[in-house]
Amino acid sequence: MNAIAIERHPLQPFLPPNARLLMLGSFPPPRKRWCMDFFYPNRSNMMWEIFGSVFYGDSQRLVDAPNKTFRMEDIKALLTERGIAIYDTACAVRRLSGNASDKDLEIVEKTDIPLLLSQIPHCRDIVCTGQKSFSVLTEDYGVPVPAMGIYNNFTLAGRPMRLWRMPSSSRAYPMKLEDKATHYHKMMIKIGIL
Repeated sequence: MNAIAIERHPLQPFLPPNARLLMLGSFPPPRKRWCMDFFYPNRSNMMWEIFGSVFYGDSQRLVDAPNKTFRMEDIKALLTERGIAIYDTACAVRRLSGNASDKDLEIVEKTDIPLLLSQIPHCRDIVCTGQKSFSVLTEDYGVPVPAMGIYNNFTLAGRPMRLWRMPSSSRAYPMKLEDKATHYHKMMIKIGIL
C-alpha cells in the first residue's frame, strides 16, 4: 500500500469562453511555494514574466515586486481578454519527494482534456509547458512531441488541434527569459492572439 497521500488539484480550470489556446502544465507546486492563488504561483517561476514580455514588452509588468507576488487580477484580465485558458494534465498526484519537480510527481488521476475542450469550443491550440504534461498528451492521444517552438497537428474529440511545445517556465530549465519569451511570442502570433 502506498503511504504517500494523494493530493487533489487545488484550483478550478481557468476557461474564458472565448479561449483559443489551452495551456496545460503538470500540477501546482506545494502550497508553501505559492505567492498567489492562481496558476504558476511560485514566485521563482518565469511564466508571468514571459507573459509580461510577450504582451507588454516588459517582463516585470505582471510582477508585484514589493509584495513578492504577481498581479493576479491583471493576469486574469489579460488571459480573459486574449482568450487563453489554463489548467494542468493531472488532477490528482502523489509527490514522491515532497517537492514541485515533475520527475517526482506520480499522476494518480489525469485531467479529462476532452471535457475541458468541450467548455471552450473556439480552442484549436494546446501548449504543454513541461515534459510531464507532454507525456500525458503523447501517451493518451498519440501526439508526437513537436520540436521546440513548433506544433504537431492532431485530432482530439473530433476536433482538429495543434499541440505546441514551448520551453518550461521553470528557472531550472536552461534558457534565458528573453529566449523563452521569443518562443511564446512567435506562437501567440501564429495562433492569432497577438
